[in-house]
Amino acid sequence: MSKKIAITGKGGSGKTMLTAIMAKLLAQNKDIKLLAIDADSAVNLPYALGIEAKRTVAEIRQQIIEDPEARAEIKDKNIRIVMEESLETGDGFHMLVMGRPEGPGCYCSVNDLLKYGIEGLSQQYDVTLIDCEAGPEQVNRRVVKSVDVLIVVTDTSIRGVRVADSILRVIQRDESIRPAVMGLVINRFKGDDELIVASVKKWGLDIFGRIPEDQNITDYDASGKPIFNLPDNAPSVVAVAEMLTKLGLY
Repeated sequence: MSKKIAITGKGGSGKTMLTAIMAKLLAQNKDIKLLAIDADSAVNLPYALGIEAKRTVAEIRQQIIEDPEARAEIKDKNIRIVMEESLETGDGFHMLVMGRPEGPGCYCSVNDLLKYGIEGLSQQYDVTLIDCEAGPEQVNRRVVKSVDVLIVVTDTSIRGVRVADSILRVIQRDESIRPAVMGLVINRFKGDDELIVASVKKWGLDIFGRIPEDQNITDYDASGKPIFNLPDNAPSVVAVAEMLTKLGLY
């Protein structure tokens, strides 16, 4: 049975970092067929995973709109096949990049492709990781309706907690988009999470894990190295491994 995991949170909270480390650890198990999806229009996940996104779903869609020959060629294909043609191969995983919206402020077509295409494509994989847009936007558009696990990433800032709260409020208002399992990951943890713990009690959520500040990540970001290549003994990697173990995935 395939499992879909969506990672969301405030911009800059570390959701792409978490997605990349989860991919790194899960890819070590060659029995797991893994798909990583960059659903954020900022397109940061390929860099974190160390592979190039040569073609995005949004680019394919635009080509179909503008090129009659391309439209004729693809007329008998479905969205899943379009997505398959955009897959990139990494070390133990495949990656799909949704890409940027086709017009200023318009995310509808990309989100529709994501909403209806992930389901079919992800059935071919044991685990699908979805790096979502920052904030509650994609939850609001029901893009993550079919996920099994929703991970909300926050740092220890008040703003991070408020964004996490807004995401959870969206989900609580509509049971039809509520995943089976939801939890919080605290990034850049410094040993003091009283504010977050108090909020978590109010939300009735579990804390999946706490990722400490890790100089390795700072150094890798500064030098342009992929987060996917972090050493296994890096504090952040150890913390994510514990989280995946808690979720029964590692």
